[in-house]
Amino acid sequence: MGFHEVRFPASLSFGSVGGPERRTEIVRLTNGFEERNSPWAHSRRRYDAGLGLRSLDDVAALVAFFEARRGQLYGFRWKDWADYRSGAARAAVTPLDQTLGTGDGARTEFALVKAYAAGPMPYVRPIAKPVAGTVVVSVAGRPVREGVEWDIDPADGIVRFRDAVPEGAEVRAGFEFDVPVRFDTDRIAVSVASFQAGDVPQVPVVEVRL
Repeated sequence: MGFHEVRFPASLSFGSVGGPERRTEIVRLTNGFEERNSPWAHSRRRYDAGLGLRSLDDVAALVAFFEARRGQLYGFRWKDWADYRSGAARAAVTPLDQTLGTGDGARTEFALVKAYAAGPMPYVRPIAKPVAGTVVVSVAGRPVREGVEWDIDPADGIVRFRDAVPEGAEVRAGFEFDVPVRFDTDRIAVSVASFQAGDVPQVPVVEVRL
């Protein structure tokens, strides 16, 4: 799958509308009960990039970005302003925000994740597109240094330690992250007259699986 490691202009995504989508299959039984099942292990996010446009300069920036991605052909990074940090929305990132796993004396790689807890069944979301320079890591509660004790490729979200993590040591991390997405249309229709009158184009964007 083609993917460009570039972010959609954050100033345009700031005014967008969107969020997670789930797919649930519901079978209603003759006795009035129902059975529910989901074929998706992870949610999928959708956005409308058109709602963030405020000027004709914004429209030009959108069209340029759309053309450079060849429409739906190439994926790109998207900043979801409602959910882009490992911790609380207004809290600073810390190396204790999220649990990545526990060392076993041999393991050296830990994938970034974010847990959403509200009740007995938290959802753990894989994070594949961290923002470079924002990731901080701790082992057994002690901050460890990037480039000395560990490295990360912002293109895959895997923390790679230089040496195996000691057995029983908990690995935690904090970070900012983007959503991997693509345009969900091969056509953008813009009228200057209608835009100036307050009518913005619909530009659907959908999360992609990596």
